[in-house]
Amino acid sequence: MDHQERDNFVLLEGRAAGEPRYSHAARSQRFYTLPLEVLRLSGASDTLNVTIRESMLDALVPHRPLRLEGELRSFNSRSGEWPRLVISVFAHELMNGEGEDENLVVLRGTLCRKPNLRVTPMGREICDLLLAVNRRYGRSDYLPCICWGHTARTAERWDVGRRVRLSGRVQSRPYLKQTDSGTEERVAFEVSATEVAALS
Repeated sequence: MDHQERDNFVLLEGRAAGEPRYSHAARSQRFYTLPLEVLRLSGASDTLNVTIRESMLDALVPHRPLRLEGELRSFNSRSGEWPRLVISVFAHELMNGEGEDENLVVLRGTLCRKPNLRVTPMGREICDLLLAVNRRYGRSDYLPCICWGHTARTAERWDVGRRVRLSGRVQSRPYLKQTDSGTEERVAFEVSATEVAALS
């Protein structure tokens, strides 16, 4: 199936930023989390959490680029003081990379929160979207997305329930969180959309 026809498609190429660690078991399979570093055109990088099957561990070759296709997943983690939304990439295929970093996300889903238009300290308009994307077995992933400029102003007018298709990249963003014990540095994951369109 072409990725343009999928509701949730991710293509990444980068390098492992650490060792895989055991995550969980489901349907008689063991799964591991692998941090994958993907360079941006600016030279900055995103470190993304990728979930792989135990059978994919043999494809990991030290210092070799990795290429994967999969989908963006979310789940509510209740560990810690407050529940939080955890975003990761679930790999369907994992192979040796070709050496050029790549980061592509294509999503099709439903707005489940009113879009929020705001202005950054640098004066850029940005709109926050929360997209519900259907998954098999009657489940959904709730994925935070952002868009910029003219696209942000258009998206701000959409209502909850609007079907949307977007494409862009998944990025990691550090931020400071005030807690009862002080300030903590955390990392948020979101889709930075370059193309966003309402579906009829």
